[in-house]
Amino acid sequence: MVSKSCILKIIVVSLYYNINARLFQEEVLKRDIFEKLKQWKDKKSRKPLILKGARQVGKTYILKRFAEELFPNYHYVNFEADETLSKIFDRDLNPKRILQELSFYVDSSINTDHDVMIFDEIQACPKALTSLKYFQEELPNFHICAAGSLLGIHLGHSSFPVGKVEHLEMFPMCFREFLEASGETRYSEFLRALTGKDHIPETVHLHLWDQLKIYFIVGGLPEVVQTYVETKKDLRTSLGIVREKQSDLITDYVSDIAKHSGKQNAMHIERVWKNIPAQLAREQDGSAAKFRFKGVLPGIKAYSRLADAIDWLNTAGLIIKIHIANSAKIPFSAYTTENRFKLFSFDVGILGAISQLNPKTILDYDYGSYKGYFAENFIAQEFRCAGVGPLYSWKKNTAEIEFIREINGGVLPVEVKSGWVTQAKSLKVFAEKYKPWFRTIMSARNMNIDRVNRVHHYPLYLAYYFPLEPVKIPDPH
Repeated sequence: MVSKSCILKIIVVSLYYNINARLFQEEVLKRDIFEKLKQWKDKKSRKPLILKGARQVGKTYILKRFAEELFPNYHYVNFEADETLSKIFDRDLNPKRILQELSFYVDSSINTDHDVMIFDEIQACPKALTSLKYFQEELPNFHICAAGSLLGIHLGHSSFPVGKVEHLEMFPMCFREFLEASGETRYSEFLRALTGKDHIPETVHLHLWDQLKIYFIVGGLPEVVQTYVETKKDLRTSLGIVREKQSDLITDYVSDIAKHSGKQNAMHIERVWKNIPAQLAREQDGSAAKFRFKGVLPGIKAYSRLADAIDWLNTAGLIIKIHIANSAKIPFSAYTTENRFKLFSFDVGILGAISQLNPKTILDYDYGSYKGYFAENFIAQEFRCAGVGPLYSWKKNTAEIEFIREINGGVLPVEVKSGWVTQAKSLKVFAEKYKPWFRTIMSARNMNIDRVNRVHHYPLYLAYYFPLEPVKIPDPH
């Protein structure tokens, strides 16, 4: 017979783990975009909101949590999970009638003054997307959110309520969000408060560098991050489980490609996607290479034959496209061509999984030229999370700068180095030609801002906060 004290101990342990699991869930998916959703809610001239992003970045979770915390009631429907929902929109697009029928579907009355409605996977019902126009015109005070993973793939311009909706885009978790999810809140708050006048203690820098290497393996997909956090006490085992989870997600993405693009297109799209690591690794100096079309698919050598596959991946949010400019004059887009670009993975963890890089190799930081394109992929992700886009690099003859940014009318070059060696010949060439207010090298080194020579050294993990120094607006004279 089990003693009372033993039963009591079991109850206490059970409560402990349940409470910690709940706290973990609240912490692991704490996202910066939550504040943007709150701002949308409080706007007086609010329009229906569309939240876009690749699958598995956490759109559904964040919308439900937002709705639970800030509204007395929320109502959720998923058009992909239940295709019969589309029939509600077949008769007409009258918002009041639609809500009346939806109230029976969700088995709850819908208060348009206080509640919020969530339309998930709205790309599966084009008429529901079009209906947002009429919700904005006839029920402007009603809070209605829509989420979609493959909006641009499924829907033509005729279905889109242009000018009648607002947009937010969601990406994998950035490095600071990863730190918060991992319980490294002191370090995440340190990064949040950092300015160009501050100093990063060496112990803090080394710890953040170690965490960054883990992020290179785990990446920012919430389900993968959650797997890591739940198992991280045994790091070696944890990262092995992380790779298994990433492999499962890659299989899911490939299934998505097959489902939504047709058999022949799916083969091309999958080959292009899985070819990205090999493309990035071509350069011997570790920098990411221009995408080369020859060899991706048998018999195909021209961009025109791969353009549709690349556009599909870009629209689905599975890649990051970096345009290569041959001049750093503004606007950068005027100095690019359609077939000169680099392609990166939307998530550095998925990149490592597709590359089949052993986690230990990344932790040891012993993977040769691969380090270079991992670092660039990470910077591209962080810039996108910070709201920067489209992204550009610069190349002229043998000189190349990984990223160029236009801020306050000035051009800032950013050279990326994966390790501690930070010689930057291309940066000097760029500075002599374009006279930037300052130039930046992102690497494994600690932060050092040399205002005299206008050279800023950032550790890679500070990419999200670039620039830490205010940018001087160029004198037009």
